[in-house]
Amino acid sequence: MKSDNGLSPAVVVAEAARIAIDAGLPVVALESTIISHGLPKPRNLQVALELEDLVRSGSACPATVAVLDGVARIGLTEAELVRVASEEGFRKLGLRDLPAAMASGASGATTVSATAYLAGLAGIRVFATGGLGGVHRDWMASWDESADLEVLSRCSITIVCAGIKSILDVPASLQRLETLSVTVVGYRTEMFPGFYITSSGEALDWSVDTPDAVASIMRKQDELGISSALVVANPVSLSEQLDPSLHDEVLDEALAAAERGGVRGQALTPFLLDFMRKGTSEGSLEANLAAVRANTALAAKIANSWATTPISRARVPR
Repeated sequence: MKSDNGLSPAVVVAEAARIAIDAGLPVVALESTIISHGLPKPRNLQVALELEDLVRSGSACPATVAVLDGVARIGLTEAELVRVASEEGFRKLGLRDLPAAMASGASGATTVSATAYLAGLAGIRVFATGGLGGVHRDWMASWDESADLEVLSRCSITIVCAGIKSILDVPASLQRLETLSVTVVGYRTEMFPGFYITSSGEALDWSVDTPDAVASIMRKQDELGISSALVVANPVSLSEQLDPSLHDEVLDEALAAAERGGVRGQALTPFLLDFMRKGTSEGSLEANLAAVRANTALAAKIANSWATTPISRARVPR
């Protein structure tokens, strides 16, 4: 059964986002995992509202994505953002988890893979996040790879990020993106960002300098019938990055602690991120937030360049 907008009744697009999508106005999707699992209370709600305001300040419509009581919601009210930020027992939902969560009436925050899929389903083309998942460092032994990569290989969305989480195997993750035919471009950089730090040390084949150049690539993707994502790698600024020496030192400690504790599978990434946060005295968290803010602001500019309605005539709904 389909609703009037062509989606299942279990997928609801908020009125402001629906009006903007239908009118060809700029829209930016935002994930909700950072709200429910990535930040302490009450700062998580403050950041959620701040990111939505950043999108609006960029003359675009924000669409934070989450699953509430078994319904996938694309665009949240402030009261719904409060739920995501404060409700206990909120699940962390990747794409594979959506059917089970929705069938059981569960509530959860969407990761990159679930957010990208649902945003694409609604017709949203631009998505801002912090860092992508990727191939884990012990991949040859564990075969542990984030679902983000495979989903991006079949999801026509432009995702603005600060690279791949640096706790992962960045060179292997870039190789997987190449194998999966996911286009990666640096934004005003020829080096792939390192999430908490400005550069991972990995060179990029392509870079762009303007939002219009990103939109041009998006149009060429459509002309060629390419259905994979475009990754826009936007590095955290040098002034806001985590000190690279401290980053490397604490990451080595985190990986050793995980090995000693036998931390594997889904528990590994949150363990390493939490270790980095504590081991850097919140420095990694601040670098992550600086990256998310910059990515959100850039995503709004790209969404404006992509929009079919010129922003001079646009009235972005709230």
